[in-house]
This record gives sequence, C-alpha cells and structure tokens, in this order.
Amino acid sequence: MARTKASGAPPSGAPPSEVQPDGIDLPFAAPAVSAAYGRWLVHLGAERRMSPKTVEAYGRDVRQVLAFLAEHLGGRVTLAALGRLTTADIRAFLAARRSVGVAGRSLMRSLAGMRSFARLLARDGLAEITALAAVRAPKVEKTLPKPLAIGDARRVTDVDLRAGEAREPWVLARDAAVLALLYGSGLRISEALGLRRCDVPAPGAGDVIVVTGKGNKRRMVPVLRPVLQAVADYVALCPYALPDTGPLFVGAKGGPLSPRIIQLVMERLRGALGLPDTATPHALRHSFATHLLMRGGDLRAIQELLGHASLSTTQIYTGIDSERLLEVYRAAHPRR
Repeated sequence: MARTKASGAPPSGAPPSEVQPDGIDLPFAAPAVSAAYGRWLVHLGAERRMSPKTVEAYGRDVRQVLAFLAEHLGGRVTLAALGRLTTADIRAFLAARRSVGVAGRSLMRSLAGMRSFARLLARDGLAEITALAAVRAPKVEKTLPKPLAIGDARRVTDVDLRAGEAREPWVLARDAAVLALLYGSGLRISEALGLRRCDVPAPGAGDVIVVTGKGNKRRMVPVLRPVLQAVADYVALCPYALPDTGPLFVGAKGGPLSPRIIQLVMERLRGALGLPDTATPHALRHSFATHLLMRGGDLRAIQELLGHASLSTTQIYTGIDSERLLEVYRAAHPRR
C-alpha cells in the first residue's frame, strides 16, 4: 500500500482513504486495522482540521482501546473482531481504565475517539461497531472554580493595585471595571464584554443593567454604585468614542475587548496577590454567588441573578450541600 507523510496529501492516483502516515504499525492490531488507523489520523488532521495536539490525543486514546481489546480478546485485533464487539467489551475497557484512576472526562474522550474511528471504518465498508452506540458516555465530574476570599475579591477590582504597571491609566480603569462587574454583579465574562455603552447607567441614574446570557436570554441584574463608578471612571478616561449602541469595553486599538485580555489581567493579579491558579475571571462570578449565600442570600434569588434555568444548577454551582438546600426549602415553603 502506498504511504505518504501525515500531511494527508495522497500519492498520485491513490484515493484519500488509502493514505496513512509513515510508520503506523500497531503490534496489537492486524495490518488492516493498523492501515485504517493511519488513514483515520490523516482524516482528523486533513479533513476534520483538528490541531496536531488533538489528533495526537485522539490517536493515543484509540491505541489504548485497541491494546486493551487485544489482551481482552486474546489476540491481535482484526476488523472482524471489531465488528463483533459487544457493549460488555466496551464497558470492560471503561472499567479497566477507571480502576487505574482515569477520570470520566478522559473516558469520554476515549469513547469519542473510538466512535470517530468507527465512523471511518463504516465509511470505508470495513466494519460496523454497533456496540459503541449502545454504551452511555461516562459521567463527568463537575469541577468549579474555587471562590476567592472576600478581601481578595475586593482587591482584585481595585485599580490602585496595578498603579505601578507601565500601562495607560484608561486601560487599568477598564480592567478594574470589567472585574468589578464580574464580582459585583456575577456576570459571565462574555456578558460583561457584550455590554453596550447604553446598557450601563451613570452613578445615581439607575442601579440595574440588562445583560444577555446563554441562549440569548436577557435578565435584569442589580449593580452596586461602586461598580457603576468604576465603569464611569473608565469611560471618562477612555481615549476612544464610545457610541451608545457600541461596545462598552474596547481594546487598545478601539475594537471590542477580547476575553483573553481579562484572563491575562487575572494572571498578573494572581502573582501580585499570591492567589492560586484557580483565581480566574470566572472564579469572580463563583465568588459573587458564594459570598451572597454566605451572607444569607436566598437560593432562588441567586439563581435569577446568575441566569440559571434550573435551581439544581445553582445548587451545584455554589457548592451547596443537601442540608443547606433543605434548610432554604423549609424556611421558604408556604406550607411549612
């Protein structure tokens, strides 16, 4: 069979399905499976346009599955063996990986890789791995950013903390205003950067803003006067015109501000304040919810402020245990 580099360019006259990277030889798989594996890697990079690192990760996952199946089935994996796989075989692989501490998210990626490989086998008429469709994806552990301490969250939004940086005052004021909105109103970074100039009132002219959240759902959120003042300070210093219907927060060249800029700001602040790597822009939103709850905030009200469609999402997001949830329920239910 003709071989070519992993760039995916087939030799003259060879169909793309026959192209594979140099050196693909899986000792635990039959030659036809190794060849299909090579074509699949090329497919991921050349046709699916996946990054080299993603292709590498998917390839490693599928190699692990095939290596396990060779031991599990007692011989090199053939196309016929793949077609005979049962749900019990797939679950045996998942159980084996869990037994060595592999997390649900990694197992989900392994299944995704195998399903992608199976689609190529089916497309080329080589094998139908129907068992994969019957296996449920493993549960993925929910991970949340840890909240900052109240004092640290306040300092992060203090423009004076970065006064020594060689940056223009309006940039420092802008960053402080964005972070103040994340912590002071619990906004997602996309919601804060999606605000228009007309969406935020001047200090004393109002105390709420309307933000557009996930699914283009709009909600009303209260804003503290210090937060409004931080925004007003930024607007006063900004060298660019800020039309009412244009973006409120702009970058160094006057275009819409990138979320990456705020992420980098938080990285610098972590160093200045000695904060852990979990102190991210999204952690400020988590801190907003957690600190409200610590001060006796109502769970349903926090749900509305965060823009969560389900109360269970808010419970998980704020790390509330079941006893706290029952306490709120007993205190608020009209038939208590």
